[in-house]
Amino acid sequence: MKKILIVEDDKKIAELERDYLEANNYLVDIALTGDDGLEMALQKDYSLIILDIMLPFTDGFKICQQISQKKDIPILLVSAKSENIDKIKGFGLGAADYIVKPFEPSELVARVNAHIKRYDRLVSNQIDKKEEIVIGKLRIEKNSRRVFLDNQEISLPNKEFDVLLFLAENPNIVFSKDKLFYSIWGLDSYGDHSTVAVHINRIREKIEADSSDPQYIETVWGAGYRFKV
Repeated sequence: MKKILIVEDDKKIAELERDYLEANNYLVDIALTGDDGLEMALQKDYSLIILDIMLPFTDGFKICQQISQKKDIPILLVSAKSENIDKIKGFGLGAADYIVKPFEPSELVARVNAHIKRYDRLVSNQIDKKEEIVIGKLRIEKNSRRVFLDNQEISLPNKEFDVLLFLAENPNIVFSKDKLFYSIWGLDSYGDHSTVAVHINRIREKIEADSSDPQYIETVWGAGYRFKV
C-alpha cells in the first residue's frame, strides 16, 4: 500500500484527511508540527506528502524546499491563501500541486491519486529510457537526477529538473506553456501557467552562458519553448 504523510497543525483537519485517504486504501502518518513533518519526510519513505503552508515556527514553503532538495517525491501544498504569487512560489520550490482551503476531501483524494499515478509512470518511463543525456557541455543524469555543466554540478529543484529533462528528451520540438504545464504538473494541477516561464528563466540562469541569448532552451515567440540540438 502507498504511504502518505500529512503535515497539518489542525488535528481535526489532519484526521479528516487521513480518514478519507485510508478509506481509499492509503496508509497515512500525521505530523502536527513542521519540524516533526520535516524529520519524518526525510527519514521515512512516502509516496506523497500533503503539506500545509501556515504552520507554527517553520512555514510550509521552507519545509517544501528542504524536502525537494533531498528527495524526489510529490508534495501537495495546502493553504487558505489563493493568490497566484503563493502558487508560483510553491511550484518554484518543488511542489507538485497547490490546493486552496476549504476544499472537498474527495478532491484531495482525486489529486493524490492523480499525482501518485503520474509519478509512478515517470519513474517507470525513466527506467526504460537511456540513463544519460549529453548535449554540448550539458550532461543530465536521469536516474540520479543530477545535472552537470562543463563537469560542474548544478543544483536544480525537482520541478526545474523535470522541465529540463522533458525538453531535453524531446529536442527540437516546440511546446506551449499549456503543454509543458500539463506534462510536468499534471492534468489535475491548477495554477498560473506563468509558473512555466518562471521555471524556464531559473533553468536558463543556471545552464546558459548568457540567459538573454540562450543556447539550449529557445523561446519561439507566440508558440512556446524548444530545446535546441
